[in-house]
Amino acid sequence: MKIEILEKNYNVGARLNGLILKKVGKLEKYFDKDASCKVVCKKEGNLFKLEISISSKNSFFRSEVIGENMYNNLDIALPKLEKQIIKFKEKKQDNFKIADIIPDLLFLDEAPEEDYNASKITKRKSYNLDPITEEDAIIMLENIDHDFFVFLNAESGKINVLYKRKNGEYGLIEAKK
Repeated sequence: MKIEILEKNYNVGARLNGLILKKVGKLEKYFDKDASCKVVCKKEGNLFKLEISISSKNSFFRSEVIGENMYNNLDIALPKLEKQIIKFKEKKQDNFKIADIIPDLLFLDEAPEEDYNASKITKRKSYNLDPITEEDAIIMLENIDHDFFVFLNAESGKINVLYKRKNGEYGLIEAKK
């Protein structure tokens, strides 16, 4: 697995760098060789933010932790990721690697974060839309811990937006031409 460590207002020293490579590398057993991991270390005021995103051919897992110490953040984020991976693997009950199941959501060309300004777009993300089922989309939405998930519906061939409603249920928006 390729591990990329990014620094934003924070200097990752050699010791933390080695620890990240060692600990995140232990998750390789769940993925094929084409998997990639992006670790973002940020300093926001007096707090430290650690974001870990793992993407493979057809899977995506993410964990984000904010705390007073980057080493503690790492120790909190990794079990979260492993729990997501194991939960997903158990749900699928397949003999295949999890990397063969759901779409690649590696976010490319992220614009640098700026102060919020309602009159312009401050961040852009792009990702591949491979066809998946609605059930897989629900699993992905739970794994990435966002309010919505955009996907290409394998059954209808249309772009859908799955979202979590206030009552805990899910809603689905289907795009029409």
